[in-house]
Amino acid sequence: MHGNESARDPPPRPSLAPRLRQAQVRALLASRVDERRFVALQILVRDYQGGGPTDRERIAKLYLRNLHHVDHWVLVDTSAPYIAGDHLKDRSRRILFRLAGSKDFVRRRLAIVATLAFIRAGDFADTLRLAATLVRDDHPLVHRAVGWMLREVGKRAPATLARFLRDHAGQMPRLMLRYAIECFPAPTRAKYLVTGSAAGLSKDKKRRRPT
Repeated sequence: MHGNESARDPPPRPSLAPRLRQAQVRALLASRVDERRFVALQILVRDYQGGGPTDRERIAKLYLRNLHHVDHWVLVDTSAPYIAGDHLKDRSRRILFRLAGSKDFVRRRLAIVATLAFIRAGDFADTLRLAATLVRDDHPLVHRAVGWMLREVGKRAPATLARFLRDHAGQMPRLMLRYAIECFPAPTRAKYLVTGSAAGLSKDKKRRRPT
């Protein structure tokens, strides 16, 4: 699967997904071909969004059992908020915190991107908790995802994002910080880039000192 990672809230396109039987969808989801897994996930998103409570429960459980097939950032971004995130809005989110601790960066990305569903519902708490656990992550695709979710919080609650940045901006990788502050006016962004990056650079130098 190709393309540049943009972290610009890519919408799913479930209306374009074909009508297939459940067994066919499962086979596509288990395929080694990325594009086939993408089609399977779009079918699941469409059926989840159009289904009743029983169908949505079934699809969400199927999705969560098959996260090992959701192994590319495109697959994550076009399915996680719409199935896992929506399913967990009124349920325990422990699974997201477990995923955030995974050695697999795709699972860490999925953990934070799924919270877009919470953000859209006006619930920011677990997005901020997960962002705090991932603020020192070492993978650029996680940096972008965390910054993207923080930006979405900031669009709706600038003061909430400002409080988070007060505590964490100095620890954040520059890429993460740049994404997070895009919702602020240019003078505010400039201030964060100067103060945040300076603090981060100091921390990086300390980590790189030979022992």
